[in-house]
Amino acid sequence: MLNLEDYAIHFVGLKEGEHQFEYKINNAFFDEFDYQEFLKSDIQVEVNLIKKSTHLEFDFHIKGQVEVECDLTLESFNLPIENSLSLVVKFGDEFKEVDDELLYIPHGQYEFQIEQFIYECVILAIPQKKIHPGVEDGTLDSEILEKLNQHSIDKEDNLKNKEIDPRWDKLKKLLKD
Repeated sequence: MLNLEDYAIHFVGLKEGEHQFEYKINNAFFDEFDYQEFLKSDIQVEVNLIKKSTHLEFDFHIKGQVEVECDLTLESFNLPIENSLSLVVKFGDEFKEVDDELLYIPHGQYEFQIEQFIYECVILAIPQKKIHPGVEDGTLDSEILEKLNQHSIDKEDNLKNKEIDPRWDKLKKLLKD
């Protein structure tokens, strides 16, 4: 069970200026968001807060690795991730999210919960298509990959075996003239 109080930044007691916070997150963090895509995760989170008299500036930086399954072969592998996210929090009459980088919170608020922004920063670092590095460099020995290669269509062989309509040759000759 994740203790959400660990991710609450009490900014009222902080002096104006720069403050740094560090977190180490793993799968227990993602269980709170019901996100089950990672087999394992080991991520360092650095949060830099610049407190000013009128607003708060947050810079999130994540770096680490997550163990995921390859979308092609279903083999698990460690995917290194790194991402940054900036957020400006201003004070207003009510909670209002203007865009991805600007947020208003009510006057009188004394803390700010950052777990959602950490979660978004990590999720946005994951590519849509996760391919095992061994597939790209040809070193992965996988039964699924062998089956895919057996059933794939080789475009070069397909073009060689296919006869070209002689009418195309006459049209190509017109282009050269």
